[in-house]
Amino acid sequence: MTSFLDFEKPIAALESRIIELRETADEGSLDIESEIAKLQTKSANLLRDTYSRLTPWQKTQVARHPDRPHFKDFVAGLFEDFMPLGGDRNFGDDQAIIGGFATIGNQKVVVIGHEKGSDTESRLKHNFGMGKPEGYRKAIRLMDLADRFSLPVVTLVDTSGAFPGVSAEERGQAEAIARSTEKCLSLGVPMVAVIVGEGGSGGAVALAAAERVLMLEHAVYSVISPEGCASILWRTGDKADVAADAMKITAQNLKKLGVIDRIIKEPVGGAHRDPDLCIANLGKAIAEELKALSDVQRQELRKMRRDKFLAMGAL
Repeated sequence: MTSFLDFEKPIAALESRIIELRETADEGSLDIESEIAKLQTKSANLLRDTYSRLTPWQKTQVARHPDRPHFKDFVAGLFEDFMPLGGDRNFGDDQAIIGGFATIGNQKVVVIGHEKGSDTESRLKHNFGMGKPEGYRKAIRLMDLADRFSLPVVTLVDTSGAFPGVSAEERGQAEAIARSTEKCLSLGVPMVAVIVGEGGSGGAVALAAAERVLMLEHAVYSVISPEGCASILWRTGDKADVAADAMKITAQNLKKLGVIDRIIKEPVGGAHRDPDLCIANLGKAIAEELKALSDVQRQELRKMRRDKFLAMGAL
């Protein structure tokens, strides 16, 4: 059963009423079936209306929904022959950032992304998708392999930010993020980055400095979380909704600002309500972008990235 968010309470009430009617209805009762049909129509209309006017803070909640598809779901649904590669050849293997060789359609690629986990055990294993230095150094190693073998790079970004712990800082977190960002910008092969959930701070940019940056319809992408911004400006996280609105973190705002290039439509009610449809939509978009970039020369790809990022914020 779908987990409902705070702003979905009216929808949850209707769905609960439908379940109650089904459980108590006499088999074959036309009156009950008619009432259920009316409630289902009302619920579907309310869901559609609610998701057509989400606020930035509500989109943030949707992007964080625990049932939203994660990296492993996208890999299972889109990529064939996935061969994960582990370790940074320096310290260890970070489970928050996963990557390896794979095939999408007939195109061989290197795919890299954040994995948040889907239950308590897996979330702890993957550190809630918060990469450590060894994770970003692993990403650099994989991008080097992609460049060497002329394979496009696809990244799936979903993190609240890089891991902020003391141990990560001691192992050079900032340097690893900077090196990963630099590697993205210097690649001589096509790179398509997709913000599939949260795109938080440098931890996201380190895998998203691509010539083509896509976002799912209800994903968010920002320099800091709304709660973090609110705690700095107002010394309380209670104004996270105000911060989210001011920061322009939604796909729709970022498309207007030129930060991203394309918005991928989600199923009505968010990706978590129909993961298979969302994954299919994403796969189609990635295939189109890779095809469009297939004949672009190495120097032109680097120029595209340079021009793209230098143009951001220009008057």
